[in-house]
Amino acid sequence: MARVGFIGLGNMGGGMAANLAKKGHDVRAFDLSAEALARAEAAGCLAADSAAAAAEGAEAVVTMLPAGAHVEQVYADSLAGVAASTILIDCSTIDVTTARRVAEGAATRGIAAVDAPVSGGIAAANAGTLTFMVGGSAEAFERARPFLEDMGKAVVHAGASGAGQAAKLCNNLILGSTMIATCEAFVLAERLGLDAQTFFDIASKATAQSWSMTSYCPVPGVGPESPADRDYQGGFAGALMLKDLNLAMAAAADAHAEVPMGARATELYTAFAEAGRGGEDFSGIIRMLAEAAG
Repeated sequence: MARVGFIGLGNMGGGMAANLAKKGHDVRAFDLSAEALARAEAAGCLAADSAAAAAEGAEAVVTMLPAGAHVEQVYADSLAGVAASTILIDCSTIDVTTARRVAEGAATRGIAAVDAPVSGGIAAANAGTLTFMVGGSAEAFERARPFLEDMGKAVVHAGASGAGQAAKLCNNLILGSTMIATCEAFVLAERLGLDAQTFFDIASKATAQSWSMTSYCPVPGVGPESPADRDYQGGFAGALMLKDLNLAMAAAADAHAEVPMGARATELYTAFAEAGRGGEDFSGIIRMLAEAAG
């Protein structure tokens, strides 16, 4: 087992760090939140008093941070002294350009780095069943793989640096759009007099089937348990979905790609957040659509 530095212990990072500790790694964890640090200690991690201290002597350093600016700052400051033998694994969801820039900066110091954003949400982070989409060289990927496998069920090499972020943004472009379509369909089904469970039984086995329908149904009491059954609390916050969609829109603009469905999904999640609902699970947008329909 290895010494692992873990920086960023929020809703996702906390569960990920705990799973590394469960696998027997010596996890040195850091977060600005004392409460998050306490939870990590309770899960078997050793609390560090700074990001640099968490990274000191680590074979791998995992970062799970809110935005690209935070990743750049940590890489430039707190990780400036890590050994060349350390593999840097950034699991944050950030823009492709920043992901490439921090990896290139690490490479100039002889340090391997990968971008490895995740899919699966809080439940998967806690259960160790995340999917990782990894960008970086083949050698860096192989060095990162054992640590990622201890936190997830699937680890896929997407390509060179930045490819993991590209895959994540495209994935969530689909997810945000299909969730809205699923919500719209359930609202319409109700207006047309269809029972929600009956519609689910049909659509989940027909061509409308999708993850948003069968695994994360936005209607309480229908399908497997989801945040809808907890008043849309927990899960993947609408504000985070909006963040990812905005990143996807920026990437699409840079690539001169037409994404009309994604653009409309971004508009709707913007309205959702501006209505004060950004802390709700993103599937809670069904309530906004139902209210708009009267």
